Amino acid sequence: MDDYPSDGYGEEEEEWDREGLLDPAWEKQQKKTFTAWCNSHLRKAGTQIEDIDEDFKNGLKLMLLLEVISGEQLPRPDRGKMRFHKIANVNKALDFIASKGVRLVSIGAEEIVDGNCKMTLGMIWTIILRFAIQDITVEELTAKEGLLLWCQRKTAPYKNVNVQNFHMSFKDGLAFCALIHRHRPDLIDYHKLSKENPLENLNTAFNVAEQHLDIPRMLDPEDMVNSVKPDERSVMTYVSAYYHAFSGAQQAETAANRICKVLKVNQENERLMEEYERLASDLLEWIKKTTPWLENRTTDNTLPGTQRKLEEFRDYRRKHKPPKLEDKARLENSFNTLQTRLRLSNRPAYLPTEGKMVSDIANAWKGLELAEKGFEEWLLSELQRLERLDHLAQKFRHRCEIHEEWAEGKEDMLQSQDYLKCRLNELKAMKKKHEAFESDLAAHQDRVEQIAAIAQELNVLHYHDVQTVNTRCQLICDQWDRLGTLTAQRRQGLEEAEKILEKIDQLYLDFAKRAAPFNNWLDGAKEDLLDMFIVHSIEEIQDLVEAHEQFKGTLGEADKEFNSIMNLANEVQRLCQQYGLTLRENPYTTVSPSDISNKWGEVKQLVPKRDRTLHDERIKQENNERLRRQFAQKANIVGPWIENQLDGVASIGVAARTSLEEQLNKLRQFEKATDSYRVHMNELERYNEEVQESLIFENRYTHYTMETLRVGWEQLLTAIARNINEVENQILTRDSKGISEEQMNEFRVSFNHFDKNRSRRLEPKEFKACLVSLGYNIRDDRQGDADFQRIMSIVDPNNSGYVTFEAFLDFMTRETADTDTAEQVMQSFKNIGGDKPFITAQILRQELPPDQAEYCIQRMAPYTGRDAVPGALDYMSFSTALYGESDL
Repeated sequence: MDDYPSDGYGEEEEEWDREGLLDPAWEKQQKKTFTAWCNSHLRKAGTQIEDIDEDFKNGLKLMLLLEVISGEQLPRPDRGKMRFHKIANVNKALDFIASKGVRLVSIGAEEIVDGNCKMTLGMIWTIILRFAIQDITVEELTAKEGLLLWCQRKTAPYKNVNVQNFHMSFKDGLAFCALIHRHRPDLIDYHKLSKENPLENLNTAFNVAEQHLDIPRMLDPEDMVNSVKPDERSVMTYVSAYYHAFSGAQQAETAANRICKVLKVNQENERLMEEYERLASDLLEWIKKTTPWLENRTTDNTLPGTQRKLEEFRDYRRKHKPPKLEDKARLENSFNTLQTRLRLSNRPAYLPTEGKMVSDIANAWKGLELAEKGFEEWLLSELQRLERLDHLAQKFRHRCEIHEEWAEGKEDMLQSQDYLKCRLNELKAMKKKHEAFESDLAAHQDRVEQIAAIAQELNVLHYHDVQTVNTRCQLICDQWDRLGTLTAQRRQGLEEAEKILEKIDQLYLDFAKRAAPFNNWLDGAKEDLLDMFIVHSIEEIQDLVEAHEQFKGTLGEADKEFNSIMNLANEVQRLCQQYGLTLRENPYTTVSPSDISNKWGEVKQLVPKRDRTLHDERIKQENNERLRRQFAQKANIVGPWIENQLDGVASIGVAARTSLEEQLNKLRQFEKATDSYRVHMNELERYNEEVQESLIFENRYTHYTMETLRVGWEQLLTAIARNINEVENQILTRDSKGISEEQMNEFRVSFNHFDKNRSRRLEPKEFKACLVSLGYNIRDDRQGDADFQRIMSIVDPNNSGYVTFEAFLDFMTRETADTDTAEQVMQSFKNIGGDKPFITAQILRQELPPDQAEYCIQRMAPYTGRDAVPGALDYMSFSTALYGESDL
């Protein structure tokens, strides 16, 4: 091959040429193919060749061929017929070929003039490579590779076609038929062809190409079928004619692909907008329905009813709110992704429907959480209030029962006039008895006032059954007033009778004097031992225990007093027995020895009961203390962990040399760690439920509350999701705009330097300083202010007063962006529309996928130019609208 011409396409093409003309069958194929190729161009000049070896000898037709295929004028040929004239003409042709950058190795004019077939074919192959194949490139591949890739793409959908080379892959003719059918399906019924009929397939393709596509027959079907390996150069030459014949369709396809790409971007953006609107509407509607429920501060005013309401609130926190929090995060991420896509595709920023901005949703969510916080605080305080109410109501009923038991029969006794029928000593005793009653009545004054005070407190605290309380309290007070009046009336009667009756039984009197206070003490002791109590700490129950122990310390003296009083009664009984007297009831008191004995027995029985009650309460308070410590121990671990995670998330991206992928990987690790840590939050929620169910309202072992931990947890989840979304958008921006890792680091370092509070946004002054640090020359004059305001209008179109990192990054990379434009889309429509200023629905349906064709047809306005045809559509205004303010 050393004497073959070099085609200038590198060693890989020389490799597949190496066996080029050694096979006589290949030489025959090349002569036929190259002759047909040359004639396809020479006929434009009204001539042709018959024998490629002979007809190029004098150089005249060779020069004419070069003028036709190049469109340029060669030097005038020498018209003589001598050998040197022919050599001069051939040299002119070879010089012209060399002027086009083609190296001719070992091809001289003498060999062509002498009719050297091998050299002549090599020269023609060089011309074919330069003028028919060299400009064929697909995805920056070499000419041969580009042509092969074009064939592979066009024939990919066809059964029994697998183009891998330019010899065996075309031998059965199906590849030629597939190329024709792909571009002109009206010329060939591909589905009727069979791999078993290669000769018929080849004839079909060659005939159709010659008759309908103006491609001459350059190959012989019998040679193709009978050759062990068809000649590669011949097949390439013939296939290149197909490429050029369909180049117009290729341009239309390219234009259609560009339009499809643009429309696909718009359709996806519209889908994201619709999804955002739907998510926003659903979330706002849920917040609108939920907030009034959280703002409702009414209950049935009972402890069980309020506890049910607390359980409903817990159910809301566990089941209903978390999915909505995820919807909110997904909504924000979707909005950020959509805005990034719009920036990257040169579309205007998306402005949601009024009232559905991300800030609107954030404000609504903030209002929801404010209502939620107030609702829980109100519920817990209401539980505390109702617990106290329940305790007061029990205490009220208990004291009413004691008083009513004491007052029973007192009115009848006071209204009795029995003193008119008794003896003197009985009267005196009756008077003393009445004095004892008055003392007893005075002692009960405090109890009645306590009952009234408890009733008043129940009224102030709005106890649900306050009507019953008031009725009962009023009955007791009315009765008390009557007792006072009757007592005064009876005393007056006794004093009038006292002048007649004078003997008093001193012994009964002593008993009465000592029994009355002791009886009151017994009543008080019994009341104290049965007294209801409510405590909230171990210290409080300890105080009650100590008071009870002090009370038990007085029982020894009480026992002595009891024995002394009982001795008085025993002495009366002894004297009556000794002197045979009738034993009467003590006229000075209603308290009998048996009453004292029974009450003393009750007090002694109530003491151990009180011991057990205080012991049980102490166990309860110890359990409450355990619950406090249990919650605090866990909260004091979870709280700092959440704070550290928040600090860790906030610190990502601050480092100067951290790549976006590394940041994303770290954020994913935070996300995974947080998801794994959720079990601790769930454990804390269970502890908190136990604390609330035990009605524990304070915890001195931790400053963390469940509410603060929930807020911190939700902030952590939101921060991780938001940062992942931001980094993914930065990666999308970087990759779409071709930003190097060094550039991205430089931008991030500069931004972070001026972002002192790590808020991910800069004030205008900070942004200006950042631009200056990156080399922007912003002058300190009116023109500089105007330039900076223009930049601010780009990076802050909504006049929010700050510049986000995404907007800053978009601005810094705007000049290097390789994105489509409205002008490119217009040119694409022009290409598929045949260079007309309008397009028709028929062409759109023919060139574009069905859904994108209908998308254009529904949105394009009618074309109104003078050259309009029926149904003409205006693609120019449509293309402009894709990149501007529009309802599209």
